[in-house]
Amino acid sequence: MVSFGLIDEWDPAPGRLVSWTASPESVARAAAAPVHPTPPSHQQEAYLRVAHRNAAAEFRYSGLCVVTAEVPGRLDQAAMTRAINAFLVRHDTFRTWFAIEASGRVRTHLVAPEVIDFVATEYGEIDNAEAIREHVQKQTPGPFQWDCFTFGIVEREESTTVYIAADHLHTDGVAQYLSCFDLAQLYAREAWGHSDELPVPARYLEYRARERDHSDQLTLASPGVRKWLELVRGNDGELPSFPLDLGRRSDGYNRSAHRTVPLFDESAALRFEQVCRERGAEFTGGIFAAAALAERELTGADYYFTMTPISTRSSLSELASVGWYATLIPVAFPIGASASFERIVIAAQRAYQNGLQLTSVSLHRVLELVPENAGIAVRPGWSNPMLSYVDARDFAGSEFFDIARGGVYANRAAAEEVLMWINRLPSGTSLSVIYPDTPVAHESVDRYVRVLKSAFRAVADGTR
Repeated sequence: MVSFGLIDEWDPAPGRLVSWTASPESVARAAAAPVHPTPPSHQQEAYLRVAHRNAAAEFRYSGLCVVTAEVPGRLDQAAMTRAINAFLVRHDTFRTWFAIEASGRVRTHLVAPEVIDFVATEYGEIDNAEAIREHVQKQTPGPFQWDCFTFGIVEREESTTVYIAADHLHTDGVAQYLSCFDLAQLYAREAWGHSDELPVPARYLEYRARERDHSDQLTLASPGVRKWLELVRGNDGELPSFPLDLGRRSDGYNRSAHRTVPLFDESAALRFEQVCRERGAEFTGGIFAAAALAERELTGADYYFTMTPISTRSSLSELASVGWYATLIPVAFPIGASASFERIVIAAQRAYQNGLQLTSVSLHRVLELVPENAGIAVRPGWSNPMLSYVDARDFAGSEFFDIARGGVYANRAAAEEVLMWINRLPSGTSLSVIYPDTPVAHESVDRYVRVLKSAFRAVADGTR
């Protein structure tokens, strides 16, 4: 099973630490990279602006994503150096950096491929996990530095821990899985001469340009814009929020907390999926139906409204490309005071499919178009709850997840809302939750998770 959590929960065994970072010459040359006309994606721009507004926080406000794996034996460091540099050149998101000008405009700078030069530094034996975690966090810069990604190994005679640490600016959930497989393939080529041809990844810059070209055509009269505004106005002009109190402090930052719980083994997941399909829905629709039932049980709600992230990769080359290919779509539908799962799952599936029609209509762009006094109360820096579903069984290399004892970890950044991920893997399905680290939120999330898990199990067991 892949481990999910905050970086504090990563517990690598002691060993010889080696990390790869950009050489001083590479950093200097990247700093002089010319401006490129393509702006960041909507998701990236919103992320950068929030990070900029909170630059004075006494902790890393931006997200740091750390992906880990265990491999047998020791690695060839020279081959790893070549593989890392090939990986960074291969994916053009790693050749961009951003600056916010005095005017407020976000500028892209594009680094030439020949500037990329990551080099290894040995740190000797590190005998505790906390020191390794601190090293990774301190060594990986934030999103306004080009080289906001690092690599490393913790080497022992019998095994090696490999990690990739990257600011969220350059990676989404799919990209984190993809990065591991891609780097492993490149290492195999460099170390052992494996000649399997890797697919040519799409250029993330081209995706960003295409997204912006589409957004520039949107107006308040566009059907997708009207649908977004209809949903938000119907929610009193606000985005959805977690149904229970989170006890957030208003005089400072709320740091993040985490918990992961198992939902199903694969046999139970298949039973759950079968129930959904018998009603004309899919596993995804079942997830939102179960969440709606949990919310109804906890609060008596008769309407369910949440947001879910969707991968915007639309071609085989984009499926091979590392970058933040994601947007948020709404999932909103009536629950009914006594409707069963079998009825609700149909509405949930339909709502999800309706939301998919808004994949190319970024909420960030919609809110830019809204004039003052339009009945929309959403302000810059907004946050929202999120329920994400990732079926990783079809990912390249998924058969090695358990063998590699993979891990996906985030830093303890700020948290204002509850973010949930349901991850389906060959060995089982789990629920991971990130939420504000307050006593009230701990209690509320514990209640919510218990009820949600019970809803899932009841469907799989045939008791609901």
